[in-house]
Amino acid sequence: MTLVILWWGMMPEVAIAQTQTTSPPQESPTQTPPAPSSIQPYLDRAIKQVSEFRLDNGLKFIVLERHQAPVVSFITYADVGAVDDPDGKTGIAHFLEHLAFNGTTRIGTKDYQAEKPLLDRLEELDAQIRAAKAEGKQDEVARLQAEFEQVKAQAAKLVKDNEFEQIITQAGATDLNADTSTDATRYFYSLPANKLELWMSLESERFLEPEFRRGFYQEKDAVLEERRLRVDNSPTGLMREKFLDTAFKVHPYRRPISGYEEDIRNLTPKDVRQFFETYYVPSNLTIAIVGDVNPAEVKKLAQTYFGHYQAKPKPISQIPAEPPQTQMREVTLQLPSQPWYFEGYHRPALSHPDNAVYDIIGNLLCCGGRSRLYESLVEQQQLALYVNAILSEPGNKYPNLIVFFNPTVSGETVDELAAALQKEIEQLKTEPVSANELQRVKTRIRAGLLASLNSNMEMAEQLLEYEVKTGSWQNLFKYLDAIAAVTPADIQRVAKTTFTPENRTVGKLLSQQG
Repeated sequence: MTLVILWWGMMPEVAIAQTQTTSPPQESPTQTPPAPSSIQPYLDRAIKQVSEFRLDNGLKFIVLERHQAPVVSFITYADVGAVDDPDGKTGIAHFLEHLAFNGTTRIGTKDYQAEKPLLDRLEELDAQIRAAKAEGKQDEVARLQAEFEQVKAQAAKLVKDNEFEQIITQAGATDLNADTSTDATRYFYSLPANKLELWMSLESERFLEPEFRRGFYQEKDAVLEERRLRVDNSPTGLMREKFLDTAFKVHPYRRPISGYEEDIRNLTPKDVRQFFETYYVPSNLTIAIVGDVNPAEVKKLAQTYFGHYQAKPKPISQIPAEPPQTQMREVTLQLPSQPWYFEGYHRPALSHPDNAVYDIIGNLLCCGGRSRLYESLVEQQQLALYVNAILSEPGNKYPNLIVFFNPTVSGETVDELAAALQKEIEQLKTEPVSANELQRVKTRIRAGLLASLNSNMEMAEQLLEYEVKTGSWQNLFKYLDAIAAVTPADIQRVAKTTFTPENRTVGKLLSQQG
């Protein structure tokens, strides 16, 4: 867990923790920060307000009852992400997330009985076009493509565009969205408290009776365009993709969430259905409901709407473990961009006992307040425009990377920036962190957790992350104990074992000379 301000900047598909580029308020290095008042009573109350239950089919619900406002936030968390994309079908988890908004056999259609044969025919024609292309039959391709467009136009007349979103929005929904990460897929929005049953009805139908073929080909074009904008036409996006491909040799963290272009083009409705039937089973889904609700009513409605969801075994993960890195790796790109320097190190997963130590290291070096890298690289040496770090890149369910990446100031080189970064990292390994500095970081993390607890949606997110990735939502509330227990010796120990030359991956994005 990384409790810092998250900022989506120039990098695609990841939230990055970015230090302010303007000077923060001055702190006296000799002044001991006041001891924060305990938030443990608040945490204890929150724990008592959380309940959980599991339906007979395996679907688990986590409910946090809080009545401060008549609103409720909902997240459906599918324990499937880009790491689970089959070889040759990268991007399918992300693509399915897009299709989940296209409606069901009832929602999004004017007449499903008339629409279905047209969708069937589109799927047949798509397969025939692929076969004709493979055999080089261009005339046949042209004929089939013409019929495909004709049938697609007929099917489009039977579609009620965005009906799913319209129903939810008219009911007063906010934050309606979904996202796919390397580790998971989440569907979320908030509603007025009196719309609990509407959510139950819509969300259960979305995953019990989806129609993924509706808008399939238009969504594919949209996903391909998204990839072009965020990766192919983005120097930092392309650099990130190459950097991860260099840092990971076996683990699917090396692959992009959006998928490779050729794989996306070749995805079929059948591929999506098979993926959905494998991973969107009750035992692989967890739902968090946080807000003005009655847990007994939630359980009763969940049984009514989700209880007939057919039970299936949870899919067995077959993710290969990444072998230890034994020598430094480097990737260099020359693109029309200002120079950027990337440096990453392999680190363990969220569930590892040292996770809190890595969070503190990240906050010390980069993320939050007057970090060491900000003071050194930005203010004093003026080598970087600002400093960035991702403390768990590209996910944290499995062992991952801690990555620093910074754009250079005009006239400065990435090598100068690299040397300055190394100096700060070495100091962390050789000199114990002072009690004052460590306490400031711990206080900042405590404040971040407290702020997040005030948001229904953020609370739902964190409960689910800890439930699925560590085995229990209660580990979220044990996080502060782990932070409080971190010592200067722990920081030196982890820094010495992590920040080694053989564990380092370097990326240099150099300005292409015209």
